[in-house]
Amino acid sequence: MGAHILFTAAAMLLLASSATATATPECDIFHVTGSVLCQECGEGWNEWVNGANPIQGSKVSVTCLDERSRVVHYASDLTDEAGNFDVACNKYVNGKKLNPQNCYVRLVSSPDPVCNVATNFAGGKTGVKLHRPSIVYRDMLKYALGSFYYTTPMCDEPDTNDQDDSEQNNY
Repeated sequence: MGAHILFTAAAMLLLASSATATATPECDIFHVTGSVLCQECGEGWNEWVNGANPIQGSKVSVTCLDERSRVVHYASDLTDEAGNFDVACNKYVNGKKLNPQNCYVRLVSSPDPVCNVATNFAGGKTGVKLHRPSIVYRDMLKYALGSFYYTTPMCDEPDTNDQDDSEQNNY
């Protein structure tokens, strides 16, 4: 009888250790990454398409809504010298799990005295809704976006759209 209990205990221990070794932990944070660039319109076509420069210190935000479209989380980051940002967002706010697909990423500000007009190239001005994560690996969940752009006042086109402001996302 003692051998039977010993065998059962050893089997349970082996089962428990193999379950923890193969289980992937739930990540509590997700990351949103991308870059912010300055797009000059005063150059030729090739320079305009390929000549965007990074903006250091530009602010990018992530705003998350709940199922009733109320803001429940806000986070932001400043870009580094290469124009890259990495906003870390808690997946749990006040004990409730955020749905990253209810989060929007947008440009907030540019420290550049000349290149400081937000554009909607890639949706940076009105906001981009997160869809699918680009990286899901162990405890890493990352949404890698492309580049957002600012331009100079000379390049800014006036908004002649009659669209009602309530139809736009300004998160």
